[in-house]
Amino acid sequence: MNQLFDQQAEEYGPVECLGQTFPSDKARREHFLKLLAEKLQDPEFRKQEGFPVGTDEAILEMSNPPYYTACPNPWLKDFIEQYGSAYDPSAKYSGEPLAIDVSVGKTDAIYRAHSYHTKVPHLAIVPSILHYTRPGDVVLDGFSGSGMTGVAAQWCGTAPSDYRHELEINWKKQGKPAPKWGARKAILNDLSPAATYIGANYNIPFDVEAFAKAGQDLLRQLDEEIGWMYETIHSDGKTTARIDYTVWSEVLNCPECAGEIIFTTAALDEKTKSVADVLTCPHCGAEGKKEKMDLLFETFVDPATGQMEKRPKRVPALISYKLGKTTYTKKPDEKDLEKVAKIASLPTPEDLPLDSFPDCQMTRVGRMKTTNTTAIHHLFLPRAAQAMARLWRKAKSHPDPRTRGMLLFLVEQAIWGMSVLNRYKTIMHGRTESSNVNQYLSGVYYVPSHTSEVSPWYNLSNRLKRLAKVFTAYKTSSEFGMVTCGSAASIPIPDGSIDYIFTDPPFGENIYYSDLNFLVESWHGVKTDPNPEAIVDRVRKKGIPEYQHLMYSCFAEYYRVLKPGRWMTVVFSNSKAAVWNTIQVALQQTGFVVAEVTALDKKQGSFQQVMSPNTVKQDLVISVYKPNGGLEERLEQNGATPESAWDFVETHLRNLSVVKASNGQIEFIVERDPRRIFDRMVAWFVRHNVPVPLSNDEFLSGIRSRFPERDGMVFLTEQVAEYDKKRAQVYEAPQLELFVSDERSAIDWLTDFLRKRPSTYQETHPEFTTQVGAGWKKHEAKPELKALLEDNFLKYDGNGEVPSQIHSYLSTNHKDLRGLDKDDPRLIAKAKDRWYVPDPNKAQDLEKKREKALLKEFETYKSFSGRKIKESRLEVLRAGFRNAWANKDYETIIKMAGKLPDATLQEDEKLLTFYDMAVTRVEGDL
Repeated sequence: MNQLFDQQAEEYGPVECLGQTFPSDKARREHFLKLLAEKLQDPEFRKQEGFPVGTDEAILEMSNPPYYTACPNPWLKDFIEQYGSAYDPSAKYSGEPLAIDVSVGKTDAIYRAHSYHTKVPHLAIVPSILHYTRPGDVVLDGFSGSGMTGVAAQWCGTAPSDYRHELEINWKKQGKPAPKWGARKAILNDLSPAATYIGANYNIPFDVEAFAKAGQDLLRQLDEEIGWMYETIHSDGKTTARIDYTVWSEVLNCPECAGEIIFTTAALDEKTKSVADVLTCPHCGAEGKKEKMDLLFETFVDPATGQMEKRPKRVPALISYKLGKTTYTKKPDEKDLEKVAKIASLPTPEDLPLDSFPDCQMTRVGRMKTTNTTAIHHLFLPRAAQAMARLWRKAKSHPDPRTRGMLLFLVEQAIWGMSVLNRYKTIMHGRTESSNVNQYLSGVYYVPSHTSEVSPWYNLSNRLKRLAKVFTAYKTSSEFGMVTCGSAASIPIPDGSIDYIFTDPPFGENIYYSDLNFLVESWHGVKTDPNPEAIVDRVRKKGIPEYQHLMYSCFAEYYRVLKPGRWMTVVFSNSKAAVWNTIQVALQQTGFVVAEVTALDKKQGSFQQVMSPNTVKQDLVISVYKPNGGLEERLEQNGATPESAWDFVETHLRNLSVVKASNGQIEFIVERDPRRIFDRMVAWFVRHNVPVPLSNDEFLSGIRSRFPERDGMVFLTEQVAEYDKKRAQVYEAPQLELFVSDERSAIDWLTDFLRKRPSTYQETHPEFTTQVGAGWKKHEAKPELKALLEDNFLKYDGNGEVPSQIHSYLSTNHKDLRGLDKDDPRLIAKAKDRWYVPDPNKAQDLEKKREKALLKEFETYKSFSGRKIKESRLEVLRAGFRNAWANKDYETIIKMAGKLPDATLQEDEKLLTFYDMAVTRVEGDL
């Protein structure tokens, strides 16, 4: 055994695990490792969806069963039986979406203990867990990433008093009862072995003092072995100093004289640390931009293949070192260059992975192709390769399994930062980077023109101290739950056994997780199976439809394991309408009902979030619930009747926030808008494969007669008093913000506008024109204002009494018209030609007339014989799809979808819902 660690793992006495008692934790581990090894020999076990790619030995080395397995965890069912509770239909569980927006940064020490491509801070998750669960409940995260949901579940029981006090005060201000403090159990699943390894080490307890000592010993022993590689001579010519980092520069070829240009030397201003756009050739004086110059390559024998390959010629251009507390820089001298050459002549270390990158999106960007970077070992300069290989081997050789896990948890954080991906700090985006540790771009493999090759001590010494400090304060428990590695679409958990789900799944093509995790996973020897990965991936031919299918499978699994009446929180972070609609449709198809969408500000964004036009700077939190079994039972008994629709509405209203307040003002609750409730009702009935029992006009007329309405929002009778009390405390009524992007939203805007201000065409036109702007959908035909008014509203022609809506508006806003009767000539003259919103009875007549016209136009779409309908009216398509669904004419929906541009279908939630369900019905009948 490696003599670096001469202290054997301590025995802590008897331990209990899954109802069994073991003489020591070592005995517990050995027992379950043996069982896991037997499982791995079973071919059927390895056929599970999302099973990682790796040898039995590598999987066993990563695992700490039963708490964590680097493959699907076979003890999840046992865990549920031990700690879960059965669903009790008679037990009352009521809740509403968390009505508090959470704004939490990324500066918390626990959050920063290990980096990952994206993650929600645990302090942003804690309020949700407290709101939806009770101590001891089981929380699931199927896309757990670095395990923050597990950290949050434990934090509910270990949060310091100042945090508890602040949260309780905030909740009291919101009218919420104080939370029930106490740890919750967590089941963490992710497709990535790298992610689950981070999550396991975050959540499984370990001896912090032993880890800190082992980490110090590791760095000390490394210094004894290869410290000479990171030594340089001070400018006095005799004092030896430790190198913090060496700047390596690519070499360019001058297009004028073919002379070599060292990029860093030519471009970097050493005083300002800024990089020039135009380079000057030191040989001929010619000027030009880097993009116009060729990258110089050199040949080498690739240790992975034994073949001659090419790589960018890189030379050391600058050395930074310390003497005492003073930092110095120097250009490499002759002895430095001799040392570099000596290190380069050493054999490739055995522990350095030689895996070739698969063809993937991340190897096609970030200068990976232009620099011929095709394998893991290409990312490490000779000295960094020697250091990383030794660090990895020494960490893996520690005799205590749990300390070994944390050492690798530490060392793997140096993999990116000690590779050529680590950029040299310069003036970037108007600011100077604080250090040269981990200056790689987040969310992408980007090979810079000058890289900062840091020493392992510069990279890890302070991190080791921070980890020891963080985990001394952050208490973990071996009973926190379990970590499993596999697909979220197939989690071996019993039906209806989970109390709450918090999840942050991949959205669209924001982040290519399996591509990015390949680097770290190659060191572990266990890699992600990318096939079931739920992302949009052009290289692997996964478009929006494939992504939707994968997300549907995952949400269906969530629906299966969640207890009826319980909640799920989904963090969404993609601004593409097609992806947003895909998520909503997938959620509703599986049976979930969306109750609220709020904002979660993580304050800082990844490189992709900051730079990509397809991403958003602020994440959305989608709150959905799984209806209790009674609603489905009543639907099955009564069928698709109008009463079933009102039954859904009543159940849905009960699950919505009654009051939302922010900065002393009441907010409009979008989900209580009658139009939004109608959409949720339609999705509910379509999902259950039954006809929608009410038309839009019947629904809007009926909902106002059955339920009280306040400020444009619908409530249950027992909810109104609470809202009225809060409403009386503020001056202004909440306002619904409408963004006009298609015909339906244009009608909605006109409805709100004319209800507040009945107007003539001339008065309405300029206001309407400002709304119908750049946000209009690309393939949606723009309707004329005159047609919209005539089809959906009424105009007072001056005959008979002035309609009450116009009378109220004019008498309120014109002093000279106050107190006049509705038949007063002065009032009639002012009211003439004003458009107004019809009352429900007349609105039904208009709606029927409009629906007939829409279906007539839909017939012209059906007879279209060209390739694609470039421009269409969504209202026509929606009416046609809705009518075809009611008549069980699924073929018409599918055929018409084939005539539409992809964006028309994918960017409209209603069309997409009917289409996907029609496809499901047709496939089910085959």
